[in-house]
Amino acid sequence: MIALILAAGYATRLYPLTINTPKPLLPVGPKAMIDYITDEIETIPDVTRIAVVTNHRFASHFDEWSKTRSGKDIADGKLSTPIIVIDDGTTDDTNKLGAIGDIQFVIDKLSIDEDMMIIAGDNLFTYKLSDMYAFFKEKQHDTLISVTVEDIDQLRKLAVATINEDGKVEALAEKPKEPKSTDAVYATYMYLRETIPMIRQYLDEGNTPDAPGHFPSWLYTRKDVYVYRAPGTCIDIGTPENYKDVCDNYQEILGL
Repeated sequence: MIALILAAGYATRLYPLTINTPKPLLPVGPKAMIDYITDEIETIPDVTRIAVVTNHRFASHFDEWSKTRSGKDIADGKLSTPIIVIDDGTTDDTNKLGAIGDIQFVIDKLSIDEDMMIIAGDNLFTYKLSDMYAFFKEKQHDTLISVTVEDIDQLRKLAVATINEDGKVEALAEKPKEPKSTDAVYATYMYLRETIPMIRQYLDEGNTPDAPGHFPSWLYTRKDVYVYRAPGTCIDIGTPENYKDVCDNYQEILGL
C-alpha cells in the first residue's frame, strides 16, 4: 500500500499564518500537523512509501521537512517510511488542480498500481489508522472513516453517511441540509488497487476535481463501499482563531 497525503492547498482562510508556511507544517505543540499524521501512517507495516503532493510554492518546504524524517528511527526501532514529495506545478488558487485532480496527478506520476490510502494533510485526529486498516483488510472493500458528530449545524458542514449494520454505505451526502445520521465522514480513505483506475473515470466524466469527498460519493453508487466507525474525533483547522484554540488545548484534544 502507498499512502498519499494531500497538501497542495493554499489555506487562504488562515492568512497571515499560511502566507509563507503551508498549513500542514504549522506547529501544534512539539511538532507539525503533518508529523502527527505521518506518525499514524507509520503504524501500518504494509505502507511501503508515503507520497506528499503539494504545490510549487511550498514544494521546497516539504522537501526540507521530509529530510528531517527520512531514515529516522521511530519508536519501535525500525526506519521511517520513505517519503516522496511531489510538486503539482500549481502556484495559486486560480490554477490549482483540486484534491481529486492532485490524486490523479500522483497516480500518473508514480504509475500507482496498488492499494492506496489517501488522507488530508491538515486534519488532526485521535482515531488509529491501524484499526481502520484492519477493518479494510477484513472487508476487502474500499473503506471510509466516520466519527460520531451530534451537532446538527456541524453535520451540515460535513459529509454524512447512512450505513447498514454490516458497515456498508447506503447513502452519502455532502453538506446535507437534513442529515440522516450522525456518521460524519472525514478525509481519510483506503482504496483497493482495482479502484484506482476509477478515479480517472470519475474525472473523465466531467465531475468536480475539488474536495476529495466527492469521489466516494460517486463511487458508492457503482460498487460497495464500507465505513469504519472510529472512536475519537477529527479536527479541520480552518481559521486563525481555531488554530490558536487547538494549539492552546492540543494535549487535551489529542489525549496526550
